[in-house]
Amino acid sequence: MIPRWVKMAVPAVIVLAAVAWSSLYVVTQTEQVVITQFGRPIGKPITRAGLHVKLPFIQTANYFDKRILAWDGRPDQIATRDKKYIWVDTTARWKIANPLLFMERVGNFQTAQSRLDGIIDSVVRDNVSDNDLVELVRSKGWEKAKEQFLQSGVPEPLVSGPGYASTSDNYQLKKGREIITRDMVADASKLISEFGMKLVDIRITRINYVQSVRNSVYQRMISERKRIAAQYRSEGNGEKAAILGQMDLELAKLRSKAYKQSQEIRGKADAQVTSIYAAAYGKDPEFFSLYKTLNLYGDFKKNSSFLLSTDSDVFKYLKGAGAPPVKALKGAGETPDAKKLSAR
Repeated sequence: MIPRWVKMAVPAVIVLAAVAWSSLYVVTQTEQVVITQFGRPIGKPITRAGLHVKLPFIQTANYFDKRILAWDGRPDQIATRDKKYIWVDTTARWKIANPLLFMERVGNFQTAQSRLDGIIDSVVRDNVSDNDLVELVRSKGWEKAKEQFLQSGVPEPLVSGPGYASTSDNYQLKKGREIITRDMVADASKLISEFGMKLVDIRITRINYVQSVRNSVYQRMISERKRIAAQYRSEGNGEKAAILGQMDLELAKLRSKAYKQSQEIRGKADAQVTSIYAAAYGKDPEFFSLYKTLNLYGDFKKNSSFLLSTDSDVFKYLKGAGAPPVKALKGAGETPDAKKLSAR
C-alpha cells in the first residue's frame, strides 16, 4: 500500500510546480515584458534579459518585440507640386520604444500596423504634393555623381531623362530626396511617439508615372533617344566627310607629286631620245629626209584631198621613184651599174 503522506505529497508537489511555473518567466534578448495584474499594468517594463519572478495566477507577462520592425506601404497615386501624377511606394522601419504606452494605446502588432498605415501614408502624401518631381528623384550631390558617371564613360543621355533636370536647365535643388524623406520621418515621429512607438526611417522604394501618362512618357523618351541617335549620326557623317576630304587632299598631293616626277622622268627621257635621234640622223641627213617623207606618206588617210603643186618638196622622191637617187649611191662605192646610171 502507498503511504498516506505520499498520496498527500504528490498533489502538493504538483501545486508547487504549477505555482512556480506561473510565477517564473524568461525574457530573451529580443523581447521586453509588461506585467499586468487583472488586466492593469503593474510596475515598469522589463527589458533586461533573464529569468524573472511575478505573482502566480494573478499577474500576466505580456511580451513585445524589442527589435526594429518593418512596415511596407501600398503603392499610392499622388500628384506632385508640378502636377505630375506618379505612383509612390514607400517602406519604413520602426520599433516599440515604450511597451507600457504601446500596450495601453495600441495593444498588438496588427493594430500598430494599421496605425502606421494611416500616419505614414498621410505624411508621404503631404510631402510629395509639396515638392516637384525632380526633388523626389534626386538628392544633393547628384552633380558630383553625374560627373563621375561622365568621367567613367557613361553618356549624357543615360544620366538624364524624364523627371531629371538636364544640364541645360540649370535646375538647383531646394531639398532633394534625402531631405524630403528626413522631413517625412520628422513629421511622422511626432504622431507615432504618442503610441509608444519610435520611427527609425522612411524610404521611397519606387516612383513611377501613372498608366495614363506612362505611354506618352515612353514615346517622349523614344523620340529623345532617336534625336540623340540622329545627332550622333550627323556628327559621324561630319567626321566621315572631314576624313574623306583629308584623304582626297593627301591623295591629290601624292598624285601631283607623282605626276611631277613622271614628267621630269619623261622630259629627261625625251631629251635623251632627241639627242640619240639627232646623233643618228645627223650622220645621214638625206636618209633622215627620206624616212620622214615616207612616214608622211603613211599618215595620209584614204579619201584625203590635198592641193599641191607638182614641184612641191613632198613629191621629190615620187618623181624619181624609177631609179634610186644618185646621192644615195655615192657613199657606197661605184659599181658597174652605178657608173651606167651616172653616165646617163
